[in-house]
Amino acid sequence: MATKRFDWADFLRKVAIIAVPVALQNLLTTTGSMVDTMMIASIGQTEVGAVGLCAQFSSLMFSGYWGFVGGGMLFISQYWGARDDKGINRAYGLTLSCMMAVALFFAVMATCFPNLVMSLYTDKESIRQIGISYLKIVGFGYPLMVLSMAMAALLRCTERVRIPLYGSVAAVVTNIFLNWVLIFGHLGFKPLGVRGAAIATVIAQFVSVAIITFLGVKNGHPYLLAIKDHFKISRKFAGSYIKKCMPIILNEVLIGLGNMVINIVLGRQPEEAIAAVAVFRTLEGLVIGFFAGFSNAASVLVGKEVGSGNIDTAYRRAWRLVYLCQGVIGMVVLILVIFHTPILTVMGMSGESFRIAFGFLCIYAVAAFIRMGNWTQNDTFRAAGDAAYGTILEIAFMWIMLIPLVWTGGMILKLPTLLVFACCYVDEPIRYVLMQVHLFRGKWIKPVTPEGKAAMKEWKPKKG
Repeated sequence: MATKRFDWADFLRKVAIIAVPVALQNLLTTTGSMVDTMMIASIGQTEVGAVGLCAQFSSLMFSGYWGFVGGGMLFISQYWGARDDKGINRAYGLTLSCMMAVALFFAVMATCFPNLVMSLYTDKESIRQIGISYLKIVGFGYPLMVLSMAMAALLRCTERVRIPLYGSVAAVVTNIFLNWVLIFGHLGFKPLGVRGAAIATVIAQFVSVAIITFLGVKNGHPYLLAIKDHFKISRKFAGSYIKKCMPIILNEVLIGLGNMVINIVLGRQPEEAIAAVAVFRTLEGLVIGFFAGFSNAASVLVGKEVGSGNIDTAYRRAWRLVYLCQGVIGMVVLILVIFHTPILTVMGMSGESFRIAFGFLCIYAVAAFIRMGNWTQNDTFRAAGDAAYGTILEIAFMWIMLIPLVWTGGMILKLPTLLVFACCYVDEPIRYVLMQVHLFRGKWIKPVTPEGKAAMKEWKPKKG
């Protein structure tokens, strides 16, 4: 029997419906971060470096809760395909509970033990003191940030992607306006510097949660505020959830800790390099923002079909999503490299910090093309039920290859910053080949719904 011709027009339309709003949302967030950096850069490069290191602590929190987001999206997207309302509510309730536990831990660390946090990331006293004043305030926004992320994940998995976008628009506008008011002391307020930026961030997160909640209620979303159904969780379901999520959680936590080690190494480079790292991380967020659109598309478009029993459709969509993502990411990093001079200048880079930041961009332009392909494949595997394969590869390569290499180069051999930075990506090509082999074999399709399990018994991967 001939394989049915793949409908590219319908595929691209469905990808755009999910990926474009998510990419726009992340683009807005990154734009807000860039404006933050520009405003703080007008105070000084030391302030830029300090806030950048605080952002790395937020990234560690992200690693702590993102495993639950990935696991939650696995269940929610497949239950959405099977139209299992109870399953969606239970998966969201358990996901939200786990995420908030992580958020509260990091909020306590930031607000009560900021000196300990900053001492981990840098040995520069001037940077550490500025970071402490920022963390004490911004930590109060962590639970709001995580709540907003949980609601956005639920809405995206149920194909309501515009609501989180509107929440991000409101948050970014609020953040930029309050930065202008509080950092520099406009409209009669006292200039607060980086503390003003922290206050603006907390208020912006509150606005995001409020807007998402309001629009969810207004649009009659059946799951967002079905609170009494969120926590009807049986021991059997919790066990199944943890079993599926544990590889993802371990992956994110161990990768987060690995990235913390890398940031510790980079945080002990010269101050110009620390400022360049802060600016680079903001620009990296732009690239990851576009990737996130394809990641969500993979989770929904693949996970939904696996859950509803359309295995062949899920398989044929998967590898096309990977290559489509890589093509878009390639164009994004090329644009950043071409226009690096105005971008880096407006973000406060000059002299040695400019040279280092441009070097970061050039190295990342090559690495990101492969890296985002790896991430998309891993998210595709997770959405289809295989949370282990990509996880094992990523953890093994990071802790066996990358961490020893970066630590030795930066802390022992004292290699140049750019060479240490390049070491962070040496595993990506190897993993990409291994992930491609796994992708085309199709063994990553592991349904959690009865419909998917029944269809899987008859399915074999086909080309086309």
